[in-house]
Amino acid sequence: MYDAWFSKPVSVSTGISGDIRNLSNAQEAIELLVNHWRNEGSQKHRTALRACRQAVMGGIPADLARNAFVEAAREAHVLVE
Repeated sequence: MYDAWFSKPVSVSTGISGDIRNLSNAQEAIELLVNHWRNEGSQKHRTALRACRQAVMGGIPADLARNAFVEAAREAHVLVE
């Protein structure tokens, strides 16, 4: 397994207070998608989770997973742009 490092971190707002987290790899994204996601179960959430899991297994490039995660974060209104 790999951490699958992103070329650029993804900033997301988390928790009730809106703390900002900068996610640097697919493993961090998986943890957030599984344990702390606002819009769990949507198509973009499932796609991002699948892509991040594939990236940590070495099946796809980390930045493809990053792109899927960004789309899911945008849909859940947690992406900090």
